[in-house]
Amino acid sequence: MTAQEILARLRALGERDVPTQGGRTLSYVYDSGLAEADELGRSALGMYAGTNGLDPTAFPSLLAMENDLVAMAGGLLGAPAGFVGSVTSGGTESILLAVLAARDAHGATEAQRAAPSMVLPTTSHAAFHKAAHYFGVRPVFVDVDPDSHRADADAMAAAIDDTTILLVGSAPSYAHGVIDPIPAIAALGRERGIRVHVDACIGGWLLPFLDDAPPWHFAVDGVSSISVDLHKYGYTPKGVSILLHRDAALRRSHFFAAADWPGYTMLNTTMQSTKSGGPLAAAWAVSRFIGIDGYRDLARVARRATLDLAHVIAAEPLGLSVVAEPDSTLLALAASPDAGFDVFTLADEMHSRGWLLSPQLPFRGGPASVHLSLCAATAARLPELLEVLRASVAAARATGPVSVDPAIGAAVSQLDPAHLDDATFDVLLAMAGLGGSAGLPERMAQINALLAVAEPALREALLLAFIDRLARPQEL
Repeated sequence: MTAQEILARLRALGERDVPTQGGRTLSYVYDSGLAEADELGRSALGMYAGTNGLDPTAFPSLLAMENDLVAMAGGLLGAPAGFVGSVTSGGTESILLAVLAARDAHGATEAQRAAPSMVLPTTSHAAFHKAAHYFGVRPVFVDVDPDSHRADADAMAAAIDDTTILLVGSAPSYAHGVIDPIPAIAALGRERGIRVHVDACIGGWLLPFLDDAPPWHFAVDGVSSISVDLHKYGYTPKGVSILLHRDAALRRSHFFAAADWPGYTMLNTTMQSTKSGGPLAAAWAVSRFIGIDGYRDLARVARRATLDLAHVIAAEPLGLSVVAEPDSTLLALAASPDAGFDVFTLADEMHSRGWLLSPQLPFRGGPASVHLSLCAATAARLPELLEVLRASVAAARATGPVSVDPAIGAAVSQLDPAHLDDATFDVLLAMAGLGGSAGLPERMAQINALLAVAEPALREALLLAFIDRLARPQEL
């Protein structure tokens, strides 16, 4: 194929993708609305795409940029003298490393080494589930306050035992957009000698610029580490996150070195060995272009739009409610019992009109909802968003709530995901609308409704089976 043919093919492949610019994708991507910043980021990404962060002596430019970004993050997050940080590929890697560092900490007790555990709210990001699975750290989940959806520090205190290596809080939680009581959680960690990690992946580059944010960062005594993503509200290209530690001793246990082989001495500060310097350079360039004052303006614009949207939802008879009063720029919307539609159909209707809202399945008695992450570019389109939302509500109400055949729902609820074979999975996938070879479905309401009646373990099994069948090579 020629270069022109390949580029044309790439454009064709991207036709079904959600837009990454324009503020209409309210999850997964974040848009400042600053075209010059976007172009600068792409240029820096390409300029450093071929560099390798594996060896800072070969590419000292990457080390310099990493230290600059860590210094900027520390300044935003109230880091004390002597703090350190590492740039990672994303929030999940930052969280993995925070858990790994806690597990392998020097001075751990025999009980902590033998059967390490971490205490965390049920609203903590799923990346902590992944860390628990990868590193053999038992997660002890604690229910949150049913009204505020914030962590219950007293319940977390009761869950601590002699195996606890880490306490977790969110700033904010992804699903509901609220900040956990970090001072109370940090006090527990300080009193019991346990590390405290604040997951600020989505809020860490935004909350410092909001006057009404409660205490949550290193200014709170007892906070050991914080994860913050640049590729969210730092508006940089994917994927760059930073894991900050209060001091160097806390970080050392997630470093890795291997010299007992005949090749180069492997020395890694993160999970990766080879890693392109492109995302790091892009983040360095964009963060300097926007600057502290620019980020403050962007944060306040996005926050104002979030509050305005929440006000309209509360004031208009749309049949929607805000699940939790937002502390940042994230909203979860649920359908009222008498709304005449469901949020899964609403999400499909919004998607068909060019807007992405992310469905969230029911959890521990809470309602199904749709998630919105509002960014600066969305703020300028708030009138359009509201117009599309009203039209989508009307269309969803005309369609009516999606239903699951009671017999199918009852059958699904009785299944044990640990004892299902591939043939049974294929039947279940077909029932869920995920079977066949047609690829990704156009509408997801029926599928989400079926997943909603399944327990989380069965949801996971179904989706893993689906992605296994989807991610297989096709004939060229």
